[in-house]
Amino acid sequence: MIDSRQASEALSDINDIVRRVRQSRIYNLASLMMIAWGAAVFAGNVATYLLPGYGGLIWIAANAAGILGSFAISVLSYPKTRVRAFDTRFLLALLLYFAFGFFFSSVLGHFTPRQLGTFWPLYAMMTYTIAGLWFGYAFVAIGLAISALTLIGYFFTGGWFLPWMAVVNGGGLILGGLWMRRN
Repeated sequence: MIDSRQASEALSDINDIVRRVRQSRIYNLASLMMIAWGAAVFAGNVATYLLPGYGGLIWIAANAAGILGSFAISVLSYPKTRVRAFDTRFLLALLLYFAFGFFFSSVLGHFTPRQLGTFWPLYAMMTYTIAGLWFGYAFVAIGLAISALTLIGYFFTGGWFLPWMAVVNGGGLILGGLWMRRN
């Protein structure tokens, strides 16, 4: 028999293990998606640097690749995790995210290409940072680091802004995803 103190400690230990397993699953799925989106964003920035006249089409393709990558990760990981990382809610969230961002940056904002190249990463990293308040501080660290480096690039990189963003945003997501896999 165990007393109430021992039972309370055992329940506390169980709750701690459940919390860590849950965070580990979230980090595992999120890290795979971050790596996929990082590759798409890296390619989008490099392609836009090399073919600036096609930036709009390039970013439609890069975002489509990120969405398809997220869907593929969800489908392939489901048998192991029994978690649908890409469901109707996720798709609707992405559509709302892009609709709001497009409306704000193109209709209300009339941003220059450089401002667009700054807005979208900052907007994305705001969502990472906010999500981190619920799902783990790795998201907060990644969001704040990429945001700070994006602003440094906006103000100080001159004509090298897009290659900077390929490394900072695309590479940062890939590196952040690899880091999260270790946690």
